[in-house]
Amino acid sequence: GYRRFIGTTKAIFQKGFVELADKPFLHFTDMLKVAPDLIRMQSYLSVYRYVSQFIQDDFLRRCFSFHPLLIGGNPFDAPSIYAMIHYLEREWGVHYAMGGTGALVAAMGKLMDELGVKVHLNAEVSEITTSGRKVLGVRLADGTEHRADHVVSNADVAWTYRYLIPAAARHKYSDRKIDSMKYSMSLFVIYFGTKKRYLDSGLAHHNIILGERYRELLDDIFRRKHLAKDFSLYLHMPTITDSSIAPEGCENFYVLSPVPHLDSGTDWTQYAKPYRDAIIQFLEQNYLPGLQENIIAEHHIDPLHFQNTLNSYKGAAFSVQPILMQSAWFRPHNRSEDFDNLYFVGAGTHPGAGLPGVLSSSIIVENLIGGVGHRVSAQSVEFAR
Repeated sequence: GYRRFIGTTKAIFQKGFVELADKPFLHFTDMLKVAPDLIRMQSYLSVYRYVSQFIQDDFLRRCFSFHPLLIGGNPFDAPSIYAMIHYLEREWGVHYAMGGTGALVAAMGKLMDELGVKVHLNAEVSEITTSGRKVLGVRLADGTEHRADHVVSNADVAWTYRYLIPAAARHKYSDRKIDSMKYSMSLFVIYFGTKKRYLDSGLAHHNIILGERYRELLDDIFRRKHLAKDFSLYLHMPTITDSSIAPEGCENFYVLSPVPHLDSGTDWTQYAKPYRDAIIQFLEQNYLPGLQENIIAEHHIDPLHFQNTLNSYKGAAFSVQPILMQSAWFRPHNRSEDFDNLYFVGAGTHPGAGLPGVLSSSIIVENLIGGVGHRVSAQSVEFAR
């Protein structure tokens, strides 16, 4: 069954990612052109139902269907096209930038300096100014205005429309439309470092820890918007691959738990500490002996951080939820449907969340605006596989 599953997901990967991930879906005819392929690939099935056609064991079904969670989707709702994530990882591997994500940021910053890009730090945008179907530029919180021929927002799409553009100027994305869309779950993330190594723990660089409940827990997160007492976790232990990101003899981790977005009504100012304690206790009892007494650095973030610091609507960690009716043409477009020169990159637009997705969205916008006109070479970043 697994061989047949891999064979079909290869075809989905070729069509859904290689051919379509960096192509815009601005017109309904764009959707009609690929509709036969989507039907042939059974995109009307959820990832879980698709996997279940090939794999009978309940635990293995969980193992090969959880991947939509990596981009904010519910395996029981996300269309089967997202089953390609497993094939993508198998085909290209799971990579890590030596030095951490900060190395990627530093390399991009260096490239921007070389290209003469001017970056305004600590410059909060309070409004995208408009006139008819055109955006004129941005107004900062201090009143400064910057005019532009094109505006590209890499902020959350829903937040951009809802809070940066006056309601009277919007038609397609009214407040009601924004409120009616479905949004991804949020995350509770604990970043921590320990004063000892855990090389004999049996853990890998990437660790998926599924709880006893699968469908029921996902229903709590996505449908009931209820913060359950149990959890499933992703534990990241990058110092196995890259010891340079922690002091000698120390270990670096983060652990995340999918949780409902802020529609749950959870008071995270009260619940964050006990939720953190439950996760740390679980890790100590099952994977990292003596964890609490060995933690020397720690901080955590919750849905309030995603809303108040990262400006993500409802505190969703991955913006617009990837369901069939919010994918491709049905997803917020890379070029605004309300304004001819406003563009979007990031998780909330096509093709969706995750590094491959958001980088593909930048390729789309580059091509829509007209391209850079010449090739540039970025600083190389060493990768480990």
